[in-house]
Amino acid sequence: MIAQPAITLNGSPHPIPGPITLERLLETLDLAGKPVVVELNEQAVFPRDYPCTLVDNGARIEIVTLAAGG
Repeated sequence: MIAQPAITLNGSPHPIPGPITLERLLETLDLAGKPVVVELNEQAVFPRDYPCTLVDNGARIEIVTLAAGG
């Protein structure tokens, strides 16, 4: 039996359908267009690079959502 591809998302296992772009991953998490900071394998990713950055099996992703406060 072949295991489904998975990443580590904010410290927890998260299945993915296969290699996808960071932009598509954010869409599946309902975070597209929202203010977030993304780190892929301990490297910060600029929002302009989300469409061309591939997330593959075994990747480690940290996503922090930004919220205004005061």
